[in-house]
Amino acid sequence: MDTTLLYPFAQYWWVYAAFTVVVLVVLFIDLGVFHREPHAVGYRESLAWSAVWVTAALAFNYGLYVHATRTFGPEVGHDVGLQFLTGYLIEKALAVDNVFVFVLVFRYFAIPVEYQHRVLFYGILGALAFRAVFIALGAVLMQYSVVVVIFGVILIASGIKMLLAPRQGIDPSRNPVVRAFARAMPVTGLHGQSFVVTIDGVRHATPLLVALLFIELSDIIFAIDSVPAIFAITNEPLIVYTSNVGAILGLRAMYFLLAGAVDRFHLLHYGLALVLIFVGVKMTWLNDAFGGKFPVEWSLGIIAAILTAAIAGSLVVGPRPGRP
Repeated sequence: MDTTLLYPFAQYWWVYAAFTVVVLVVLFIDLGVFHREPHAVGYRESLAWSAVWVTAALAFNYGLYVHATRTFGPEVGHDVGLQFLTGYLIEKALAVDNVFVFVLVFRYFAIPVEYQHRVLFYGILGALAFRAVFIALGAVLMQYSVVVVIFGVILIASGIKMLLAPRQGIDPSRNPVVRAFARAMPVTGLHGQSFVVTIDGVRHATPLLVALLFIELSDIIFAIDSVPAIFAITNEPLIVYTSNVGAILGLRAMYFLLAGAVDRFHLLHYGLALVLIFVGVKMTWLNDAFGGKFPVEWSLGIIAAILTAAIAGSLVVGPRPGRP
């Protein structure tokens, strides 16, 4: 397995730093300016923000392609551009399952729509930190072929489980971490958009904080699949990090865009399962079968075809009565 990097961290650390600073600045402008006052995010607003985040990711993709083309040649630039796009598509698709979890969590804790953006803002901020840690670990571990195979097997197993097991509801009260948190800190009712309030000298968590905790735990679980899946497309940590972050940034807008229609895409769950199985097979067998690297153009085409078929099938064939 070729572990030579085009963008080694020691040389390109400033790109990571600059990218992260820009992301944080934009996020805090988003919260402090556009969403300073809590309000329900409507369809038009979520559609506009979705367009903004997708456009920003594609613009960065183009910039990365231009830089790679000028620095390493057109063939490498072509591969780098497709690697970012494929990784972005994988993470964006897997994020749909995050949206499903968000819907259930907010319903369970009865979080008003005007406060949901605030919870998701800090949830995604935490997700960015966790993903950075996972990607840093992955960059080290994925240098070993045995680890690549292990992660490939995990992805195949996860995909098969998604295919065979119906999508279940969630009960945060049964989560051991949430239960331990509730024992350590008393939970009260809603107090506006506050996460923590003091009552009779005792600090209490509000449902917003408990919902945020559960969302963070869910993202850690999702990252176990999504991060190795992008490493299956490229061994460049810079591409994995930026494509992953680019997709996560649009997650809030995606939630408000799809929250009311997530049940319509009932077959997408199975499409995502097939994507995980394909990526797992790519890691365990296809790369070696194709001389160490399965063509990224084929990967992008296969993944796009699976997701397109799942979305089209969902719109054409409605869910059977009594099933999600």
